[in-house]
Amino acid sequence: MKRMKFIVFAFCAWLLSMPLAAEDVVYITTEQFRERVFDYKAMKQDGSAPDWNYRGDKPCIIDFYTTWCGPCRKLAPIMEELSQTYCGEVVFYKADTERERELAYVFGINSIPQVLYVPMEGKPMLLKGLYPKENIIQIIDEFLLGKKNGTDTNH
Repeated sequence: MKRMKFIVFAFCAWLLSMPLAAEDVVYITTEQFRERVFDYKAMKQDGSAPDWNYRGDKPCIIDFYTTWCGPCRKLAPIMEELSQTYCGEVVFYKADTERERELAYVFGINSIPQVLYVPMEGKPMLLKGLYPKENIIQIIDEFLLGKKNGTDTNH
């Protein structure tokens, strides 16, 4: 019995010593987008549209997709892999344009996939189409994380 308690204790200690699990791509709703990314409905006092004001604490990527889209299905595993690679540095979201029609309308999503890259400072960048993984890595490193070409060999 003592041996079993020791094994359980050792196993729990081992689990607690492990790094936190890598982040997965998060499926985001329109309401969650307004809470976590940008509240496009919050008008200024003069009644005009709000200026872009990112609400997150890390840069993020929003993959606008649908389940039936072939290029979207090709992009999905790339985004999953990159969400693990950039865990703790960049948040990865997916927004289903058929379920989140308001969000798709706000960003003028009329073809898919489209990916919104949101830096901590400045305006986001929306790109249409399926880009190779190497191009996405370059966008993340340079546009979102501000790393110059070749200065980081971790990715």
